Amino acid sequence: MKFVDSASIVIAAGDGGNGCVSFRREKFVPKGGPDGGDGGRGGHVWLKTNRQLTTLLDFKYKKKYIADRGVHGQGARKTGRDGADIVIQVPCGTLVRNAETQEVIADLTGEEQEFLIARGGKGGKGNQHFATPTRQAPRFAEPGQKGEALVLDLELKLMADVGLVGFPNAGKSTLISVISAAKPKIADYPFTTLVPNLGIVRYEEYKSFVMADIPGIIEGASEGRGLGLQFLRHIERTKILAVLVSADSPDISAEYKTLLGELEKFDEGLLNKPRIAVITKMDIASEDLEIPLLEEGVKVLPISSVSGHGLKELKDELWKEVSARERSAEPSEEGLGNDAAG
Repeated sequence: MKFVDSASIVIAAGDGGNGCVSFRREKFVPKGGPDGGDGGRGGHVWLKTNRQLTTLLDFKYKKKYIADRGVHGQGARKTGRDGADIVIQVPCGTLVRNAETQEVIADLTGEEQEFLIARGGKGGKGNQHFATPTRQAPRFAEPGQKGEALVLDLELKLMADVGLVGFPNAGKSTLISVISAAKPKIADYPFTTLVPNLGIVRYEEYKSFVMADIPGIIEGASEGRGLGLQFLRHIERTKILAVLVSADSPDISAEYKTLLGELEKFDEGLLNKPRIAVITKMDIASEDLEIPLLEEGVKVLPISSVSGHGLKELKDELWKEVSARERSAEPSEEGLGNDAAG
């Protein structure tokens, strides 16, 4: 399936139905009076996240979403039916902007999160509402209000616990294929991975985390070189970064610093995320290779996805960091009690 992480769509909520001008005419009722019903409300447009979706591909084929208008009011005080709402399914992690102003309208990260993006117009009132002692036969009614209409820019930032960052051929695709069910394309040439891949890593029974293989970054990616700029946004949502450097690199320390430099240029906040340094391809490393201390306070783990060396230690470390982030994100019982009391 083609990976699409940005799209523009046009949405329009339904117009409200018009109020009705009608007068009661019944046998033996000489003064029936006005009985025009109200128009129905126009349909709303909602956005709703769906964790089964991982791309915005659907919006490349359908770009207009228009809700039904409300039905006009009728005589005998009959109110018109409301227009049907539209619910647009989007992946978790979708950022929604007004295309004209670029204002962020919604950031949809929760599971089955709903957001009212365009409100339907109110139905007009029928002439029954405008009768007074001095105006007993009003011959007018309200028109329905217009529904809201917008052009939206959608941007997807993948939701993952762990983001794999590294130069092309650092072994990211091989690693995610070994420790998860993901099956990315693997070959011995740069930019094998052209789209992000998500994989669920099973840790223990009832324990798992999501790992994202981000396409290879190169020096200058933050200025638009290579594929990095296109996919660096997906790193922003991850809780932990695993920075991969191949054991056959001419200068492991320099390559690691270059990767951190590209992340900092794109978004300084990325360096505030907890990270682990991973030296890959230890099965082809020279016998005299010394694992350098790349950064103070950052653990360095040598692994081989081919032989399996170090993979258990890597999963242990990643799970420890993921679970620590989840615990810190949970509200305290005291906080819950205060919210409830408020």
